[in-house]
Amino acid sequence: MPYDPNWPQNGQNIDADRFRDQFSGLKTLIDAINTGGGITAVVVDAVNTLPAGSAASVNMQVSGSTLHFTFGIPEGQPGPQGTPGNDGAPGQPFAQAVVDAVNTVDPGSPASVSVSFDGTNVRFTFDIPRGQTGDTGATGQPGEVSQTDLQNAVNDALQQCSNNSNAVGTLDAPMADPDAEALRQKVNELLLALRR
Repeated sequence: MPYDPNWPQNGQNIDADRFRDQFSGLKTLIDAINTGGGITAVVVDAVNTLPAGSAASVNMQVSGSTLHFTFGIPEGQPGPQGTPGNDGAPGQPFAQAVVDAVNTVDPGSPASVSVSFDGTNVRFTFDIPRGQTGDTGATGQPGEVSQTDLQNAVNDALQQCSNNSNAVGTLDAPMADPDAEALRQKVNELLLALRR
Protein backbone atom coordinates (compact mmCIF):
# COMPACT_ATOMS: atom_id res chain seq x y z
CA MET A 1 0.00 0.00 0.00
CA PRO A 2 1.44 3.44 -0.87
CA TYR A 3 2.17 6.01 1.81
CA ASP A 4 -0.87 8.22 2.66
CA PRO A 5 0.30 11.58 4.08
CA ASN A 6 -3.26 12.36 5.29
CA TRP A 7 -3.49 9.36 7.63
CA PRO A 8 -3.96 9.21 10.58
CA GLN A 9 -6.06 12.30 11.34
CA ASN A 10 -5.78 13.96 14.77
CA GLY A 11 -7.80 12.06 17.36
CA GLN A 12 -8.33 9.04 15.08
CA ASN A 13 -7.92 5.50 16.42
CA ILE A 14 -5.09 3.77 14.60
CA ASP A 15 -4.91 0.24 13.31
CA ALA A 16 -1.60 -1.65 13.59
CA ASP A 17 -1.83 -3.23 10.11
CA ARG A 18 -2.54 0.07 8.47
CA PHE A 19 0.23 1.72 10.50
CA ARG A 20 2.69 -0.92 9.24
CA ASP A 21 1.51 -0.21 5.66
CA GLN A 22 2.27 3.48 6.21
CA PHE A 23 5.81 2.67 7.38
CA SER A 24 6.25 0.26 4.49
CA GLY A 25 5.11 2.95 2.01
CA LEU A 26 7.57 5.43 3.55
CA LYS A 27 10.38 2.90 3.35
CA THR A 28 9.59 2.30 -0.33
CA LEU A 29 9.83 6.05 -0.98
CA ILE A 30 13.12 6.31 0.91
CA ASP A 31 14.56 3.27 -0.85
CA ALA A 32 13.62 4.75 -4.23
CA ILE A 33 15.59 7.89 -3.38
CA ASN A 34 18.61 6.05 -1.94
CA THR A 35 19.05 3.68 -4.87
CA GLY A 36 20.41 6.55 -6.96
CA GLY A 37 18.97 6.85 -10.40
CA GLY A 38 15.57 5.62 -9.18
CA ILE A 39 14.03 9.10 -9.60
CA THR A 40 14.56 10.36 -13.11
CA ALA A 41 12.06 13.24 -13.21
CA VAL A 42 10.44 15.79 -10.91
CA VAL A 43 6.99 17.23 -11.69
CA VAL A 44 5.14 20.05 -9.91
CA ASP A 45 1.50 18.99 -10.23
CA ALA A 46 -0.01 22.10 -8.63
CA VAL A 47 0.75 25.27 -6.72
CA ASN A 48 -2.34 26.21 -4.69
CA THR A 49 -2.92 29.60 -3.06
CA LEU A 50 -3.97 29.30 0.58
CA PRO A 51 -5.65 32.00 2.70
CA ALA A 52 -3.33 34.53 4.35
CA GLY A 53 -2.00 33.25 7.67
CA SER A 54 -2.29 29.54 6.70
CA ALA A 55 0.71 27.25 7.05
CA ALA A 56 2.55 26.44 3.83
CA SER A 57 2.38 22.78 2.74
CA VAL A 58 4.14 20.37 0.37
CA ASN A 59 2.85 16.95 -0.66
CA MET A 60 5.21 14.54 -2.42
CA GLN A 61 4.42 11.31 -4.23
CA VAL A 62 6.58 8.96 -6.23
CA SER A 63 4.98 7.44 -9.28
CA GLY A 64 7.38 5.10 -11.02
CA SER A 65 10.58 7.07 -11.45
CA THR A 66 8.87 10.50 -11.20
CA LEU A 67 8.69 12.56 -8.01
CA HIS A 68 5.44 14.63 -7.89
CA PHE A 69 5.07 17.80 -5.80
CA THR A 70 1.93 19.73 -4.82
CA PHE A 71 2.62 23.02 -3.05
CA GLY A 72 0.24 25.06 -0.88
CA ILE A 73 1.47 28.65 -0.48
CA PRO A 74 -0.43 31.18 1.65
CA GLU A 75 -1.14 34.54 0.06
CA GLY A 76 0.62 37.50 1.62
CA GLN A 77 -0.93 40.22 3.72
CA PRO A 78 -2.01 43.37 1.85
CA GLY A 79 0.88 45.75 1.30
CA PRO A 80 0.98 49.45 2.16
CA GLN A 81 -0.74 52.06 0.02
CA GLY A 82 1.20 52.74 -3.16
CA THR A 83 2.31 56.18 -4.26
CA PRO A 84 -0.07 58.12 -6.51
CA GLY A 85 0.38 57.51 -10.22
CA ASN A 86 1.15 60.12 -12.85
CA ASP A 87 -1.64 62.21 -14.32
CA GLY A 88 -3.30 60.59 -17.30
CA ALA A 89 -3.57 62.07 -20.76
CA PRO A 90 -6.43 64.54 -21.31
CA GLY A 91 -9.67 62.75 -22.11
CA GLN A 92 -11.85 63.21 -25.14
CA PRO A 93 -14.33 66.08 -24.88
CA PHE A 94 -17.89 64.88 -24.49
CA ALA A 95 -20.65 65.91 -26.85
CA GLN A 96 -23.39 66.59 -24.34
CA ALA A 97 -24.83 65.97 -20.91
CA VAL A 98 -27.93 63.77 -20.57
CA VAL A 99 -30.32 63.75 -17.60
CA ASP A 100 -31.51 60.13 -17.37
CA ALA A 101 -33.95 60.68 -14.49
CA VAL A 102 -35.11 63.12 -11.83
CA ASN A 103 -36.58 61.06 -8.97
CA THR A 104 -38.64 62.35 -6.05
CA VAL A 105 -37.62 60.70 -2.77
CA ASP A 106 -39.22 60.82 0.69
CA PRO A 107 -38.99 63.96 2.84
CA GLY A 108 -35.85 63.97 4.99
CA SER A 109 -33.86 61.83 2.52
CA PRO A 110 -30.62 63.39 1.30
CA ALA A 111 -30.52 64.83 -2.19
CA SER A 112 -28.09 63.01 -4.46
CA VAL A 113 -26.73 63.03 -8.00
CA SER A 114 -25.28 60.01 -9.81
CA VAL A 115 -22.91 60.80 -12.67
CA SER A 116 -21.49 58.40 -15.26
CA PHE A 117 -19.73 58.74 -18.58
CA ASP A 118 -20.61 56.34 -21.42
CA GLY A 119 -17.76 57.41 -23.67
CA THR A 120 -19.76 60.16 -25.38
CA ASN A 121 -22.27 61.61 -22.92
CA VAL A 122 -22.07 62.59 -19.28
CA ARG A 123 -25.22 61.03 -17.74
CA PHE A 124 -26.95 62.42 -14.63
CA THR A 125 -29.59 60.93 -12.33
CA PHE A 126 -30.98 63.28 -9.65
CA ASP A 127 -32.75 62.27 -6.42
CA ILE A 128 -34.56 65.26 -4.89
CA PRO A 129 -36.53 64.94 -1.62
CA ARG A 130 -40.15 66.00 -1.55
CA GLY A 131 -40.87 68.84 0.90
CA GLN A 132 -42.67 68.29 4.21
CA THR A 133 -46.45 68.66 4.17
CA GLY A 134 -47.36 72.25 5.02
CA ASP A 135 -49.98 73.52 7.51
CA THR A 136 -53.61 73.66 6.47
CA GLY A 137 -54.40 76.98 4.82
CA ALA A 138 -57.20 79.39 5.76
CA THR A 139 -60.71 78.71 4.50
CA GLY A 140 -61.17 80.28 1.10
CA GLN A 141 -63.94 82.62 -0.06
CA PRO A 142 -67.22 81.01 -1.19
CA GLY A 143 -67.45 80.09 -4.84
CA GLU A 144 -69.03 82.30 -7.49
CA VAL A 145 -72.59 81.16 -6.65
CA SER A 146 -73.84 80.72 -3.09
CA GLN A 147 -76.94 78.66 -2.28
CA THR A 148 -78.93 81.86 -1.66
CA ASP A 149 -77.90 83.33 -5.02
CA LEU A 150 -78.87 80.09 -6.75
CA GLN A 151 -82.31 79.99 -5.11
CA ASN A 152 -82.96 83.65 -6.02
CA ALA A 153 -82.00 82.98 -9.64
CA VAL A 154 -84.35 79.98 -9.83
CA ASN A 155 -87.23 81.97 -8.33
CA ASP A 156 -86.60 84.85 -10.74
CA ALA A 157 -86.62 82.49 -13.72
CA LEU A 158 -89.88 80.93 -12.56
CA GLN A 159 -91.41 84.37 -12.11
CA GLN A 160 -90.43 85.35 -15.64
CA CYS A 161 -91.91 82.13 -17.03
CA SER A 162 -95.18 82.94 -15.26
CA ASN A 163 -95.16 86.45 -16.76
CA ASN A 164 -95.04 84.94 -20.24
CA SER A 165 -98.45 83.34 -19.71
CA ASN A 166 -100.00 86.37 -17.97
CA ALA A 167 -100.55 88.13 -21.26
CA VAL A 168 -102.69 85.26 -22.58
CA GLY A 169 -106.31 85.56 -21.51
CA THR A 170 -108.44 82.64 -20.41
CA LEU A 171 -111.38 81.40 -22.48
CA ASP A 172 -114.30 82.73 -20.46
CA ALA A 173 -117.27 82.08 -22.81
CA PRO A 174 -118.75 78.58 -22.28
CA MET A 175 -119.08 76.33 -25.34
CA ALA A 176 -122.30 74.49 -26.31
CA ASP A 177 -120.49 71.47 -27.71
CA PRO A 178 -119.45 69.15 -24.82
CA ASP A 179 -116.06 68.26 -26.42
CA ALA A 180 -115.27 71.91 -27.12
CA GLU A 181 -116.29 72.83 -23.55
CA ALA A 182 -113.96 70.14 -22.11
CA LEU A 183 -111.13 71.49 -24.28
CA ARG A 184 -111.85 75.10 -23.15
CA GLN A 185 -111.66 74.08 -19.48
CA LYS A 186 -108.33 72.26 -20.00
CA VAL A 187 -106.81 75.29 -21.78
CA ASN A 188 -107.89 77.54 -18.90
CA GLU A 189 -106.48 75.04 -16.39
CA LEU A 190 -103.13 75.11 -18.21
CA LEU A 191 -103.01 78.92 -18.36
CA LEU A 192 -103.75 79.23 -14.64
CA ALA A 193 -101.09 76.62 -13.78
CA LEU A 194 -98.47 78.62 -15.71
CA ARG A 195 -99.31 81.77 -13.70
CA ARG A 196 -97.80 80.70 -10.40
